Amino acid sequence: MNHSNQNKMHTLREKVITVRDFVMDHSKIVMPLVLIVCVIITVIIAVNANHREALEKEAEQAAMAVPTEEGVAVSVEGLEIPEYELEENAHPEINNLVRAYYDAQASGDVDVISELNNYLDEIEIIKVQEMSKYVESYPVLNVYTKPGLTENAYVAYVCSQVKFSEMEQELPGMQTFYIGLKDDGSYFINDGTNDTTIRNYIKEITLQDDVVDLNNKIVVEYNELLAEDEELEEYIAYLREKINEDVGEILAQAEQPEVEVSEPEPEEETEQEAQMVAKTVRATDVVNIRSSDSEEADRIDKAQIGQEFQLLEERGNGWSKVSYKGGEAFIKSDYLEVVAEEPMQAAIEPEEEQDNTPVVTNETTSGKVKVKESVKIRKGASTDSAALGTAYAGDEFELVMKQADGWTKIKYKGQTAFVKSDYVE
Repeated sequence: MNHSNQNKMHTLREKVITVRDFVMDHSKIVMPLVLIVCVIITVIIAVNANHREALEKEAEQAAMAVPTEEGVAVSVEGLEIPEYELEENAHPEINNLVRAYYDAQASGDVDVISELNNYLDEIEIIKVQEMSKYVESYPVLNVYTKPGLTENAYVAYVCSQVKFSEMEQELPGMQTFYIGLKDDGSYFINDGTNDTTIRNYIKEITLQDDVVDLNNKIVVEYNELLAEDEELEEYIAYLREKINEDVGEILAQAEQPEVEVSEPEPEEETEQEAQMVAKTVRATDVVNIRSSDSEEADRIDKAQIGQEFQLLEERGNGWSKVSYKGGEAFIKSDYLEVVAEEPMQAAIEPEEEQDNTPVVTNETTSGKVKVKESVKIRKGASTDSAALGTAYAGDEFELVMKQADGWTKIKYKGQTAFVKSDYVE
C-alpha cells in the first residue's frame, strides 16, 4: 500500500516538473494567455455584481411604488423618501393652474373651482363662496414644488398675499396642494383628503427642512402683521366667526324640508301667536359656554353637569341660544336635554290712550339695527370708552335703545354695548 502511494506521488511530481519546464520554455506564449484569462474572470465577476445590484435596485423601486387601481403609486412605510429640492415657480403650467384657481376663489366662481378641484366637499365650497364676499384679490402667488409620487405629479406649496375689500394691508398665507395630470393632459388639484397614500406622502415631504423653514417664514410674517395692526387682527377674528356662522345658517336652511304652506284661519293664527312655550334645558356634561354659535367664539364660562338654562333658540347648526347671567350665550345642543316645557299665554295688553305731548327723550324700541359703515363698538356711550370690537357694513345687532345723545345701545356678544347712531340704521 505504501509502495503504491509512493508511485503516485512520484508520477505527480514528474508531471509538475514537466509543466514547469514547458512554461519556462514557452513563457512568451503562456504568460499573455494567463493574463487574458485573469481579465476575463474579472470582467465576469464585475458584470455579475452589476447585474445583481441592478436587480436589487429594481426590486427596491418596485417596493416603493406599487400601482393601485387608480394608477397612483403607493408609498411603503419604512422606506426613506428622498430629500427633493424645493423649487420656486419652476413649472409655468402649475403656476397657471394655481392662478386660475385662486382667481376663481376671489370671485366665488364655483364652476371653475369644481372643475379644477373636484375633491372639495359641500362645506368647503360654501366657505369659498362666503369668503369671496370679503376677498378682493390675490395679487401675489408664489408656487413652491417638490416631485409627487408619479411622473408629472407635484406637491405644491402656494404662498399668497390676500387683499381684503375693507382692509388696506395684505395678509400672507400658505396652502398645500397635491397636483396631478389627467388623461387629457390637463392638471388638477387634489389636497389628499380622499387618498391616504397621498396624504401620508404630503406629510412626509412637508416635514423636510426647507418646507418647514418656508412655513415658519410665512407664520412669522402673519403673526407680526396682526401684532402690529390691531384693526387687522380684529377683522380676521370677525371674519372667521362670521363665515362659520354664515356657513352654519346655509347648511341649516338646506336641511329644512320644503313644506306646503297653507293660509290658516285668522282666528287660529291669533291663537297660535298668543300661545308660547318656555323650555328649560339641562347640561348633560361639562361643556363650554360661548359668546356665539361657533367653537372659535370666546369662551364665557363652563356649564356643569345638571346646570339648567332657559332655552331661547335652538339653531339648525347644532347650537342652542340660552339665557345666561342676564344676557345671551351659546352651548352645543348635543350637550343639552329638555327637562321642562311650560306653555304660557302671551299677555295681550289693553290699548292705551296716546299721549301726543312732544317730549325729547331716548327712543326705546325692539328689533335690529344694521351697520352702514365700519364703526367701533364701545363699552360706554363715549368715544373715550373702551373698544369691544369693530362692526362692519352689513352687520346686524339686536337693538336695545336709540339714545338722544347720538349713541345707540345694542346687544354685542351677550352684553350691552354702544355704537354711534350715525353709523347704523
